Amino acid sequence: MLSSKLLGIATFLYLICMAVHFIYLFFRTDFFKKAALILIGTAFCAHTAGLGLRWYESYQLGYGHIPISNFYETLVSLSWTTVIIYGVIVLRYKIHVFGALLFPIVSAAMAYASLSPNVRDEIAPLIPALQSNWLTYHVLTCFFGYSAFAVSFVTSIVYLVKTRTTGQRQHDASGELIPSLALMDDIMYKTVAVGFLLLTVGIITGSVWAHYAWGSYWSWDPKETWSLITWFIYAVFLHARLTRGWRGRRMAVVSIIGFCCVLFTFLGVNYLLSGLHSYAR
Repeated sequence: MLSSKLLGIATFLYLICMAVHFIYLFFRTDFFKKAALILIGTAFCAHTAGLGLRWYESYQLGYGHIPISNFYETLVSLSWTTVIIYGVIVLRYKIHVFGALLFPIVSAAMAYASLSPNVRDEIAPLIPALQSNWLTYHVLTCFFGYSAFAVSFVTSIVYLVKTRTTGQRQHDASGELIPSLALMDDIMYKTVAVGFLLLTVGIITGSVWAHYAWGSYWSWDPKETWSLITWFIYAVFLHARLTRGWRGRRMAVVSIIGFCCVLFTFLGVNYLLSGLHSYAR
């Protein structure tokens, strides 16, 4: 399928983009920064075209559904939403260092989806439980929320590395390469706030959809349970920030714990636990 070839090209370009980001960390020149931006834009265009074409191909096969119905499509779509959130951060704050941590994640997800023999990439019809417009609302809001949490995660990693090497000072000799602690703290908070809102909407739409599909708003399915655990962790993050005035390293640690729960919710539940969401395998 042509869509698979385009997504394969996007995977290759993301791998190059990851390498260019690492080179930029060493040489810190405008050339590699611009090269990274061009690669991101080119890879994202190929990525978007591949997803759009896969959606069109599903209609040609008579299935007609958004490409978020199996594990291959969810990996590719989640990578797409992650690049969008990262792009917003780059455009808003002109920060490129986070790409050195984010694109290995995106590249690994795309490469695993494309190359792993355990992941089937054929377009298949939706099972009855998924044949609803609620699929689009629920999955996309959750995915954009997960992507915002991923950006908060890599920001937290950079924050902790910087505090370990420079203490709690707000400026150091890193210059423009690594942003100030205050700015990273602000990015952590804003990305978690956006992700929390989207995850909340995702849980609500999922509950409504579950009522129509399975006759119950909440079944304590493993994925539902872990989504709720993730929601509570980020709720603690926002509560501590807004009412207790927590800043800095404690917030970074909570953000990292929250993203570990996101990964288990998205991956671990599908492989280790059985439930109503087991079709995602």
